[in-house]
Amino acid sequence: QVSLVESGGGLVEAGGSLRLSCVASRSSFSIGGMGWYRQAPGAQRDLVAEIMTSGSTNYADAVKSRFTITRDNAKNTVYLQMDSLKPEDTAVYYCFARYSDDGGRFGRSWGQGTQVTVSS
Repeated sequence: QVSLVESGGGLVEAGGSLRLSCVASRSSFSIGGMGWYRQAPGAQRDLVAEIMTSGSTNYADAVKSRFTITRDNAKNTVYLQMDSLKPEDTAVYYCFARYSDDGGRFGRSWGQGTQVTVSS
Protein backbone atom coordinates (compact mmCIF):
# COMPACT_ATOMS: atom_id res chain seq x y z
CA GLN A 1 0.00 0.00 0.00
CA VAL A 2 0.95 3.61 -0.57
CA SER A 3 -0.32 6.37 1.70
CA LEU A 4 -1.56 9.58 0.11
CA VAL A 5 -1.99 12.96 1.80
CA GLU A 6 -4.04 15.63 0.06
CA SER A 7 -4.25 19.36 0.61
CA GLY A 8 -5.61 22.48 -1.04
CA GLY A 9 -9.39 22.15 -1.04
CA GLY A 10 -11.71 24.92 0.12
CA LEU A 11 -14.43 27.38 -0.77
CA VAL A 12 -14.12 29.62 -3.80
CA GLU A 13 -16.44 31.77 -5.88
CA ALA A 14 -17.37 30.79 -9.41
CA GLY A 15 -14.64 31.78 -11.82
CA GLY A 16 -11.96 31.41 -9.17
CA SER A 17 -9.06 28.99 -8.86
CA LEU A 18 -7.79 26.35 -6.46
CA ARG A 19 -4.75 24.10 -6.48
CA LEU A 20 -4.85 20.61 -5.00
CA SER A 21 -1.74 18.70 -3.98
CA CYS A 22 -1.25 15.04 -3.15
CA VAL A 23 1.92 13.47 -1.77
CA ALA A 24 2.54 9.72 -1.91
CA SER A 25 4.59 8.20 0.90
CA ARG A 26 7.89 6.57 0.18
CA SER A 27 7.57 2.80 -0.04
CA SER A 28 8.97 -0.28 -1.74
CA PHE A 29 6.36 0.08 -4.46
CA SER A 30 6.83 1.91 -7.73
CA ILE A 31 4.30 4.65 -8.38
CA GLY A 32 2.62 4.67 -11.77
CA GLY A 33 -0.30 6.82 -12.81
CA MET A 34 -1.52 9.41 -10.33
CA GLY A 35 -4.55 11.62 -10.48
CA TRP A 36 -7.88 12.70 -9.11
CA TYR A 37 -11.44 11.51 -8.97
CA ARG A 38 -14.36 13.51 -7.60
CA GLN A 39 -17.67 12.65 -6.06
CA ALA A 40 -20.60 15.01 -5.63
CA PRO A 41 -23.42 14.21 -3.17
CA GLY A 42 -25.63 11.44 -4.50
CA ALA A 43 -23.39 10.88 -7.51
CA GLN A 44 -20.81 8.27 -8.45
CA ARG A 45 -17.08 8.85 -8.21
CA ASP A 46 -15.79 10.01 -11.59
CA LEU A 47 -12.30 10.46 -13.01
CA VAL A 48 -11.17 14.08 -13.25
CA ALA A 49 -7.63 13.69 -14.54
CA GLU A 50 -4.72 11.27 -14.55
CA ILE A 51 -1.04 11.73 -15.35
CA MET A 52 1.49 8.99 -16.06
CA THR A 53 5.16 8.99 -15.07
CA SER A 54 5.90 9.88 -18.71
CA GLY A 55 3.83 13.03 -18.36
CA SER A 56 1.00 11.92 -20.60
CA THR A 57 -2.38 13.06 -19.33
CA ASN A 58 -6.03 12.18 -19.52
CA TYR A 59 -8.86 14.57 -18.61
CA ALA A 60 -12.59 14.29 -18.21
CA ASP A 61 -14.37 16.28 -20.91
CA ALA A 62 -16.03 18.46 -18.25
CA VAL A 63 -12.69 19.87 -17.07
CA LYS A 64 -10.61 20.01 -20.24
CA SER A 65 -9.11 23.48 -20.84
CA ARG A 66 -9.92 24.52 -17.23
CA PHE A 67 -7.94 22.04 -15.12
CA THR A 68 -4.25 21.16 -15.43
CA ILE A 69 -2.64 18.11 -13.84
CA THR A 70 1.11 17.97 -13.24
CA ARG A 71 3.44 15.83 -11.18
CA ASP A 72 6.86 15.88 -9.61
CA ASN A 73 8.19 12.33 -9.84
CA ALA A 74 11.12 13.03 -7.53
CA LYS A 75 8.68 14.11 -4.81
CA ASN A 76 5.94 11.56 -5.63
CA THR A 77 3.56 14.51 -5.75
CA VAL A 78 0.68 15.28 -8.09
CA TYR A 79 -1.00 18.65 -8.47
CA LEU A 80 -4.35 19.71 -9.89
CA GLN A 81 -4.63 23.35 -10.90
CA MET A 82 -8.30 24.21 -11.21
CA ASP A 83 -9.21 27.45 -12.99
CA SER A 84 -12.51 28.97 -14.09
CA LEU A 85 -14.27 26.92 -11.45
CA LYS A 86 -18.01 26.35 -11.75
CA PRO A 87 -20.60 25.43 -9.11
CA GLU A 88 -20.89 22.01 -10.76
CA ASP A 89 -17.25 21.36 -9.85
CA THR A 90 -18.34 21.17 -6.21
CA ALA A 91 -17.41 17.73 -4.89
CA VAL A 92 -15.04 15.78 -2.69
CA TYR A 93 -11.84 15.30 -4.67
CA TYR A 94 -9.91 12.06 -4.10
CA CYS A 95 -6.30 11.59 -5.06
CA PHE A 96 -5.22 8.16 -6.29
CA ALA A 97 -1.96 6.45 -7.16
CA ARG A 98 -1.35 3.20 -9.00
CA TYR A 99 1.48 1.14 -7.55
CA SER A 100 3.33 -2.06 -8.32
CA ASP A 101 6.43 -4.02 -7.34
CA ASP A 102 8.77 -6.54 -8.92
CA GLY A 103 6.92 -9.38 -7.19
CA GLY A 104 3.77 -8.82 -9.25
CA ARG A 105 1.80 -7.03 -6.58
CA PHE A 106 -0.13 -4.00 -7.78
CA GLY A 107 -3.05 -1.90 -6.77
CA ARG A 108 -4.44 1.59 -6.36
CA SER A 109 -4.34 3.70 -3.23
CA TRP A 110 -6.71 6.52 -2.35
CA GLY A 111 -6.37 9.72 -0.39
CA GLN A 112 -8.81 10.74 2.32
CA GLY A 113 -10.57 13.26 0.10
CA THR A 114 -10.66 17.04 0.14
CA GLN A 115 -13.77 19.17 -0.21
CA VAL A 116 -14.01 21.70 -3.03
CA THR A 117 -17.00 24.03 -2.91
CA VAL A 118 -17.70 26.58 -5.63
CA SER A 119 -20.31 29.21 -4.83
CA SER A 120 -22.38 30.87 -7.52
